[in-house]
Amino acid sequence: MNTHYDFIVIGSGPAGKRAAIQASKLGKNVLLIEKREIVGGVTVHTGTIPSKTLRETVLSLSGWRHRGIYGRSYQVKDNIIAENFTQRLQSTLTHEVEVIEHQLIRNNVRMANGHARFKDEHTVTAENFEGKVTRYSADKILICAGTKSRRPEKIPFDGDAIIDSDEIIDLHRIPKKLLVVGGGVIGMEYATIYRELDIEVTVVDSKGHVLGFLDREIVEEFTNHLRDCNISLILNEKLKSIKKGDDGKVVCLLKSGKSILVDTVLFAVGRRAVTNELSLEKAGIEVDHKGRIPVNNNYQTSVPHIYAAGDVIGFPNLASTSMEQGRHAACHAFGAEGQSYRKLLPYAIYSIPEISMVGLTEQRCKQKGISYEIGKALFRETTRGQIIGLHEGMLKLLFSIETQKLLGVHIVGEGATELVHIGQAVIALGGTLDYFVQTVFNYPTLAEAYKVAALDAYNKMNL
Repeated sequence: MNTHYDFIVIGSGPAGKRAAIQASKLGKNVLLIEKREIVGGVTVHTGTIPSKTLRETVLSLSGWRHRGIYGRSYQVKDNIIAENFTQRLQSTLTHEVEVIEHQLIRNNVRMANGHARFKDEHTVTAENFEGKVTRYSADKILICAGTKSRRPEKIPFDGDAIIDSDEIIDLHRIPKKLLVVGGGVIGMEYATIYRELDIEVTVVDSKGHVLGFLDREIVEEFTNHLRDCNISLILNEKLKSIKKGDDGKVVCLLKSGKSILVDTVLFAVGRRAVTNELSLEKAGIEVDHKGRIPVNNNYQTSVPHIYAAGDVIGFPNLASTSMEQGRHAACHAFGAEGQSYRKLLPYAIYSIPEISMVGLTEQRCKQKGISYEIGKALFRETTRGQIIGLHEGMLKLLFSIETQKLLGVHIVGEGATELVHIGQAVIALGGTLDYFVQTVFNYPTLAEAYKVAALDAYNKMNL
């Protein structure tokens, strides 16, 4: 059996899968090591796909997309229970695993199941579920081991009433009162998803705002919607203690002295890279306090022939960005670098409503000393928005005053994660405000909001 490869990839998530296939397409002999029995990584099993499947199922069963027309009380199905999600989730995951396996096989990527550990900077062992250890070596190695939920010490996690974001997918009941600790991407996604099931939801975060990396105006619009749908936001606050009673209820005491009684607490306070069991020290690789691996612009670690990509390197921890990181790492490893727009990676939050952005924020423009103008369009003011009953949603564009080039796109509302790609393409190709003013968009569409926002900016520039 061949044990030496051109490229070893550790982890079969989005970064690992894309890197392995890219390297194979470059004619390299590739081994992909996955510790689970099934490929896909966190994205398939506990992260992106399960949470987005849950989201779509909730939107479908709750009738959310029709409430703007028929009223807030409109609902497709009464008495929604956890089992309603199980069938769709399993069907989706089974299909996704089959697709990934087929892609890997079709591209001649060899797969090995086992827990990977470094022996030295060119050698990795894989211990399978039966305890058998196989040694492999490679010229180049890529680490895509992913992350797991960060679990604060002294919190009595029980997998039922007190859970982390990896466990919420396996809940066998729908809670009546949910406390979400953490106002980041994961916390806000689950808070809004469960609120649409008419669950009482409270979000606690130690910062003064949620989703801190986004445009402030977009976050304002989003938080206004949260309050409008009765999600309670408690900011600048920390959890002091948590205790589960004999009746199954959980008492949460905040540092301010406020007490909250719920039946489920979800901790979404960040994730930690799964690097502590890889024996990275034997390869000469160090990690930071969150287990993340520092890399350069080409995703090389401190050991040049060892790369890292995906969630193990930190922000933005998105499947889409991880895929591109893995692809770029593989290309660089084998001297096949080509044109890349990787600096234009879009960010997406699958909350209800969606949020997405690409390019510069206002804050970043100010830091860079770039003079800019803003154009905005409200979805409810578009014909398409009126037809489908949208009450919220906004598209915000940033243009350079000097060159009129599009600098940034920020969207909150229905279809945000799809609409953002129009702006992404325009930025990548150096497009200007004139493109949106002169282009004909299908009517009626939400995409037409780009023209409305551009005309808003045009009018401001030509006062």
